[in-house]
Amino acid sequence: MSGADHRLASVNLDAASLPAASAEVEHERRVAVFDLVEANSFHPAGAAGGPYALNLSLQDTRLVFEVTGPDYARAHGLSLTPFKTVLKDYGLICDSYYQALRGSSPSQIESVDMGRRGLHNEGAELLKGRLDGKIAIDHETARRLFTLVFALTRR
Repeated sequence: MSGADHRLASVNLDAASLPAASAEVEHERRVAVFDLVEANSFHPAGAAGGPYALNLSLQDTRLVFEVTGPDYARAHGLSLTPFKTVLKDYGLICDSYYQALRGSSPSQIESVDMGRRGLHNEGAELLKGRLDGKIAIDHETARRLFTLVFALTRR
């Protein structure tokens, strides 16, 4: 691997700025952070190399990415307004998926799961597009980051 280690080594959630969460949502957040740190590609524009630390907070209707690295420190605010519909739809389809798991046929579960994955990809692509020019991420990192954004907006 080259000296330019473009990845997240840590992700911190600013609990004070996030909505209060149930134990289940807290668990979702911890799993999402773990999965993101475990495997990611994260290259802030203008940074020579990482690894990077990410602090995420919610300020009004903006998700703030505070990124620090060996030669880099910058904050990027993303409006959550463009994500409203996909986050709402994703939440609904996740609920449907968990209900389907409790008593639907395998083909019904598969149909709901395909819809869930489609919305997850849509959210990931939206996130990737909103970060364009600020932070370059690959598709899998965008998916993991969208999972985290979804968990951050849940209560």
